[in-house]
Amino acid sequence: MGRKEHFKREEFMDAALRMVAQGGPGALTVSALASGMKAPIGSVYHRFPSRDVLLAELWIRAVEQFQRGFLEALACNGLLASLYTVEWVRKHPNEGRLLLLYRREELLSGDWPEHLKDDIARLSRELDSGIRSFAENRLGSLTKETLRRATFALVDVPLAAVRQHLQEGQPPPAIVDELIRETYLAIIRGDK
Repeated sequence: MGRKEHFKREEFMDAALRMVAQGGPGALTVSALASGMKAPIGSVYHRFPSRDVLLAELWIRAVEQFQRGFLEALACNGLLASLYTVEWVRKHPNEGRLLLLYRREELLSGDWPEHLKDDIARLSRELDSGIRSFAENRLGSLTKETLRRATFALVDVPLAAVRQHLQEGQPPPAIVDELIRETYLAIIRGDK
């Protein structure tokens, strides 16, 4: 019979997120995390082989949380999905700032554990499938142009609209919603 686990994986991840939110990625060290939780340093290394893997896993967790709601909104309405980004960032500013750390391609191509690459590949397939379905159903066909149009309206514009505010640690002002809405409607003509 194994020893009772005093610290859960999610507790370490939550504490790491708080550290990153307060001091940036540089504030997160394995020793600082262990010390802050009053846990043996080996408890951290038992769950995460390195600080970088911990950060990548935090990033993936945030992507999963965001993407789940985004795809649900997209299944209902493209405009809701486009506005979901700014809404989610307001509710989850720490996770939003964390998402600026990596791009999917960086984690797919680097020297990362296979389980991380598998998670990122799965998330990428799910997002791609949702956007492709939207392009085909809402824009009438699946072509390079309709896929680019859908990606621009659903992903590129909302991300660009919130990026500066995330970097400054400020919630996006209300006008951002209006600008995203106007841009979306101009790109995806007639969708309400």
